Amino acid sequence: MRTVLALVLLLLPQDPGVKIEKDVEYLGPDRKEKLDLYLPTADAPPKGFPAVLIIHGGGWSGGDKGAAREQNIGTTLAKAGYVGASVNYLLAKKQDSFAKTLAEVWPRNLHDCKIAVRWLRKHASKYRIDPDHIGVIGGSAGGHLTAMVALTSPADGLDPKEPWGDVSCRVQAAIPLYGVHDFVLMSKGGEDPELLKQGSPVTWATKDDPPVLIFHGTKDTTVPLAQSERLAEALKAAGIEHELVVVDGAPHSFHLEPKQQDLRPKVLGFLDRHLKPKP
Repeated sequence: MRTVLALVLLLLPQDPGVKIEKDVEYLGPDRKEKLDLYLPTADAPPKGFPAVLIIHGGGWSGGDKGAAREQNIGTTLAKAGYVGASVNYLLAKKQDSFAKTLAEVWPRNLHDCKIAVRWLRKHASKYRIDPDHIGVIGGSAGGHLTAMVALTSPADGLDPKEPWGDVSCRVQAAIPLYGVHDFVLMSKGGEDPELLKQGSPVTWATKDDPPVLIFHGTKDTTVPLAQSERLAEALKAAGIEHELVVVDGAPHSFHLEPKQQDLRPKVLGFLDRHLKPKP
């Protein structure tokens, strides 16, 4: 299936302002998971382009870095002067609840995403990246992992030790779309209470975390809007700059151009404020 997706992507006409580099190794030769780069073709600023990690959804058990949503986000970012990096990460076997599915691969899937942030910094010179300005965006399970990348610090014990243990995993802005942020609220019972707490982004919000822009649709029947509202409450309590954008009529999964509302101006305005250094 991934081969078919990659072939379809290669056959599509590419925007002249965007160069796409597929299936780049970032976890080492023993791992099948790769990343796709969306690179601006314009001249880079003096310190390089800011970069944004893109984390796909799929309930922690499916999805792909080359899906339509991720292509939409990556192309939008590159055209606006960002290096987009869409990653595949370790997937679980689907279980009968969100928490049990997550438990199959936790925290190794989070480690993969954090290693991707380190990879961007390690390869900043090669890809014309500003290593001091990196953001993260993702939808659904990717929205959850986006929030976890943004809200956890080395002191929380969820950073991978290797590779590049001396390189920061921290990001400077985050955009979680319709993710699960409080597993206690979603719990069906019989799940590991420690995982419910540790795997919930709301557990980790502290005042030193980066600004967060949250999106959620009113017609979401998979993840309740209350999950993003709960995240916004936790961010407010911690004193973190944030905004919750409720997209009227939008279902669970959407990219940056749903029929209900063009989200690109909001997304790019947020990223420009926090990732593009002022002259």
